Amino acid sequence: MSNASKRQLHLGLNVLAAGMHPAAWQFPGTDPLGYVKLSQWRHIAEVAERGTFDAIFLADGVNIPLSPTRQVIGPVNSFDPVILLSVLAGLTTHIGLIPTVSTTIDNPFSLARRIASLDHLSGGRAAWNVVTTWDAATSENFGGKPRADREERYAQAVEFVDVVRALWDSWDDDAFVADQTSGQFTRPGSVNPIDHQGRYFSVKGPLNLPRSPQGQAVLFQAGGSAWGLDLAARHADGVFASLGTLDHALEFTADLRRRTQAYGRPADAIRVMPGLSFILGGTEAEARERARVLNDLAGDRRLGALARQLGVDVAELAWDKPLPQELLDTAELSPHSQGAREIVLRIARRESLTARQILDRVQSWHRLVVGSPEQLADTIDEWFSAGAVDGFNLMPDVEPSGLEAFVDHVVPILRRKGIFRHEYAGSTLRDHLGLSRPASARSQ
Repeated sequence: MSNASKRQLHLGLNVLAAGMHPAAWQFPGTDPLGYVKLSQWRHIAEVAERGTFDAIFLADGVNIPLSPTRQVIGPVNSFDPVILLSVLAGLTTHIGLIPTVSTTIDNPFSLARRIASLDHLSGGRAAWNVVTTWDAATSENFGGKPRADREERYAQAVEFVDVVRALWDSWDDDAFVADQTSGQFTRPGSVNPIDHQGRYFSVKGPLNLPRSPQGQAVLFQAGGSAWGLDLAARHADGVFASLGTLDHALEFTADLRRRTQAYGRPADAIRVMPGLSFILGGTEAEARERARVLNDLAGDRRLGALARQLGVDVAELAWDKPLPQELLDTAELSPHSQGAREIVLRIARRESLTARQILDRVQSWHRLVVGSPEQLADTIDEWFSAGAVDGFNLMPDVEPSGLEAFVDHVVPILRRKGIFRHEYAGSTLRDHLGLSRPASARSQ
């Protein structure tokens, strides 16, 4: 029995197209076009809910990378995550629904309305994963505006979130009267404009939706820079991080707890749920054979993905050589995702690994575990019991087979350890995460 049995492990499912491995769509028995079929998405949601996961977590991408010959090299995030999760809300009963939406390219009123709509229509299961957008290809699809530096992007993000939260609170909890006899629909003074005039946004309000079942939808934040952590400490209920080692996770969580307290919030107000990629087999040998098949199918695409993650040209990397020393020595901030870059550089600096060895430890910006169900359950328990994390956003190698294997073989072990639920105790995402329903701003 784990010594963390009094705490509740939280598990989300992060689904990227066909799976986290770049060759997922080529794996035998996989439908290469399943990622654009509702039948596969429905199956994934049903399996995750059978496993009593807290939520389905969807990243987003609004540009599509093309090869020099104008070909798409594999499945990419295609559906609008809010629309997809709205459909899945009607096909499930308990699992949370977390879409990613960027504060750099969206609009606060539109976003507040969409997420509040999802929260109402799902009976209180919605969240919003807050990100900023740095890449030029995305900007070119949204007016081609110059990319702001990281500090300005996060300043805009803070104001964006302030506006969204004010809109969600523009109706009091007890606004409705709905007296059919008298004709009075809302209580006087219970619905109010927010009259926001800021550096980046001008929004009058109020929102055209009443306060949602959760009061406010859950807020997640994804980003490992100091500005991202500060945004999380100020607003977030959960954090999706890139953490490669236990000591890094302990350091990250301690830093986040300190920042959270500095904003006058309880230190443990935020659920820390880093990504965890995995390749499962009935035994470690079977898992490593599955990994070999996938890696052989992917070929040099894996090295290309690592180069993009680090923000360098693939010609600067070699499979069986350490990363370039100038890359390891640099203290400069990259315009790319800081958390995604740092997870690789930390491991490479600490252990002098080659690119091939790094890719055996990190997949799609997150820690990779290759092994048996017992090995994966033990490593989850180790980090959770140490207080380094509150749970994980799981990233199966291949969808849906990797998810099915986790639910069928790892979840029972976690339940026997006493750290994961056997059934849902509540109906909202806040219930699953152990978060209280916030009172409306005017009632505080």
